[in-house]
Amino acid sequence: MSDPGQQPPTDPYRPEAPYQPQPPYGAAAPQGQPTPPPQNPYGAPQQPPYGAAPQPMFPPPAGPLVPMQPQAQTSMILGIIGLASAAILCGLLLFLSPVAWIMGAKAVKEIDASGGQLRGRSEAQTGMVTGIIGTVLLILGVLALIGFIVLAIVVDESTDDYYYDSVSMLLNWIG
Repeated sequence: MSDPGQQPPTDPYRPEAPYQPQPPYGAAAPQGQPTPPPQNPYGAPQQPPYGAAPQPMFPPPAGPLVPMQPQAQTSMILGIIGLASAAILCGLLLFLSPVAWIMGAKAVKEIDASGGQLRGRSEAQTGMVTGIIGTVLLILGVLALIGFIVLAIVVDESTDDYYYDSVSMLLNWIG
């Protein structure tokens, strides 16, 4: 059993002070007791009051903005157009790919030589890479076209006699 000199265990959920009813919402606080400031239960910062200027989410960038190399974005756009034309327009604008490759390589060299005074290296590299891919597709397409033309010429020369022989054989059979 329990020791008569020992106090009974306290209930952790029972408040120590007697319960005092809260005033109804919007009523004034009882005299002599200061109203505590409202607490944010989630620990997030409080919003500014209505009409006040909001605090910026991120600080403004430090220092002046570095200018972009002029040909960096152009080479990227030309490379993307060249590759997109390979899929959409049957390679009609693939001739833009070598231009993108050259412009992108030139822009990367200028950006690297500027010592941080120019930005846009990722755009220039994108133009250079898409230009390389488009140029390879252009070369493969030209080689395929040349091969098709050569094949058509070779087949045309070898089938001339066959065509006329078959037509004469058909005419002899009919009549």
